[in-house]
Amino acid sequence: MSGSGLQTYLDGPHKAARDRVRAELAAHAELADVAVRLPLDEYRDKVLELLREAAAEGLPARGFPKEYGGEGDLGGFIAGFETLAFGDLSLMVKAGVQFGLFAGAILHLGTEQHHKRYLADAVSGRLLGCFAMTETGHGSNVQALGTTATYDDATEEFVIHTPTAAARKDYIGNAARHGRMAAVFAQLVVGGETHGVHCLLVPIRDADGAPLPGVTLTDCGPKLGLNGVDNGRIAFDHVRVPREALLDRYAQVDADGNYQSEIENPDRRFFTMLGTLVQGRVSVGGAAINASKVALTIAIRYAAQRRQFGAPGSAEEALLLDYRMHQRRLLPLLARTYALHFAQAELVDEFARVFNDDRDEHDRRALEAQAAGTKALGTWHATETIQMCREACGGAGYLAENRLATLKADTDVFTTFEGDNTVLLQLVAKGLLTDYRESFGKLDPLGTARFVAAQAVEIAVEKAALRPLIERLRDVVPNRSDAADPDAGLRDDAYHSGLLRFREQHILSGVARRLKAGIDAGDDPFDVFNRCQDHVIAAGRAHVDRVVLEAFQAAVVAAPDEVRSVLRDVYDLHALATIEAERAWYLEHGRLSAGRSKAITALVNELCAAVRPAAVQLVDAFGVPGEAVEVPMVVPSQHE
Repeated sequence: MSGSGLQTYLDGPHKAARDRVRAELAAHAELADVAVRLPLDEYRDKVLELLREAAAEGLPARGFPKEYGGEGDLGGFIAGFETLAFGDLSLMVKAGVQFGLFAGAILHLGTEQHHKRYLADAVSGRLLGCFAMTETGHGSNVQALGTTATYDDATEEFVIHTPTAAARKDYIGNAARHGRMAAVFAQLVVGGETHGVHCLLVPIRDADGAPLPGVTLTDCGPKLGLNGVDNGRIAFDHVRVPREALLDRYAQVDADGNYQSEIENPDRRFFTMLGTLVQGRVSVGGAAINASKVALTIAIRYAAQRRQFGAPGSAEEALLLDYRMHQRRLLPLLARTYALHFAQAELVDEFARVFNDDRDEHDRRALEAQAAGTKALGTWHATETIQMCREACGGAGYLAENRLATLKADTDVFTTFEGDNTVLLQLVAKGLLTDYRESFGKLDPLGTARFVAAQAVEIAVEKAALRPLIERLRDVVPNRSDAADPDAGLRDDAYHSGLLRFREQHILSGVARRLKAGIDAGDDPFDVFNRCQDHVIAAGRAHVDRVVLEAFQAAVVAAPDEVRSVLRDVYDLHALATIEAERAWYLEHGRLSAGRSKAITALVNELCAAVRPAAVQLVDAFGVPGEAVEVPMVVPSQHE
């Protein structure tokens, strides 16, 4: 296997964008320990300096229209942003706030007047901005935000106000130190009527960095991680902005105070506006997966050179990576990282397709669900992987100089920003249950239940019943080839897909039955949905597990001959480890026999041994710049 060939395959069509960011990271070797050695304010200012250098090199411009200094390459922009996660994660997050969220809001929610006035400055870093959505009292529930933007037709201005402490904008990146303007999400009030949440551009600091009249800015202070990002709080006391401050792609207010929108339904209008900002969710999931690659590169290289204990009487101790339990700790996580990498690549391609082609609402909804699920699994995976890598490196992994401590702290928040993962999986499951939501008009518990009552979700399971029956018989009565080879069929792609599809459909069917039964009994729809919430989340998780598996399957089929063989072993390890992790469920539902369950565990062990010789090449293929992973505990000349 050629390591460079595998890296080229992993980089995919956006290799140039990834290499450009790698080169930028390699030019700043100090990034590896800047978070540890600098005081808070100096660290923040250093991150800003590096952000502006990246902007000067044209890195963020890749995703913006050419007429505003960009390159019009959305897929390359996301790929480059993900690659920033190989370096200092505060830089990556600050770039996400500035270019993905602030500039992205201007691009996607604004019109030509906003693009011409602000976009070039935002993309270049000359105009530093905030994305002021989250409030102290309202996180995920954006529709219930308390900040108001009330139109005054006498002056043709909007009055931005924070009516209560709960409506204060909280955890806002760039707010504590550097931001001069904020994209503020507020309830739009025109002529005494509230039209729901809209976004307006509101200046918050003058050229000297002082807060503007009516704007109160406070610092969130030190955090668990990402301290290079100046998170702050913003409150508004009747701050006036001109009518043109409204980002009016989806709704307009004329000088006389007449509100109009081509999207009449307020809920549909709200979800359409938020759907254009899915880029942040796509980016965070990819960044988390790349942070996992950094941790695995460090831990596997360390395990390939660190020796401990050994066979009795032997003069040489054994390498950590030769111990089966060490393989068990790291290699299934490596396999899952590959699986998530390919799922993320599919998501980025779909994101670019949908936004470049301006596809219909159904495509955008499907993209939102795919982004939500991949972000949830990718960020949870990062938390698990970095913790395991830290443990696998013992005391050395606990030292800040070896990066794992910083990675652990900086990625912890990924599971809750750009959408709490539990809420995101609920969104995925609701999408599955409401595939024809026009039947009831609205994504709420009552609508979901009505859909379930009308749509006979059981049909989906019944259509798939034949293969599960065959598989159950196969578990109980091995055929001749099974007798000769107890692993027969366990490395069959169709077998893996069949098991994961069965689980997804069975859980979804169970949710449907419970919702229908509760509604039929006359129970309150909210209570019915709340009782089933854990079941709903399980359905979302099962769906995304299957999607990730099948993305890996497709990647193996499409791989060049030179890398397909090793990818096949890594894929099988991921597939069987995923099934093994849920074997209790499969046993409970008669989907696995005890014998087949034991055979899967035995084969996972064998696959760990098969992948072990290629483990260092597999992490090297991630292409993490040396400065990011050549930490003191890993001596480059000694790892395999």
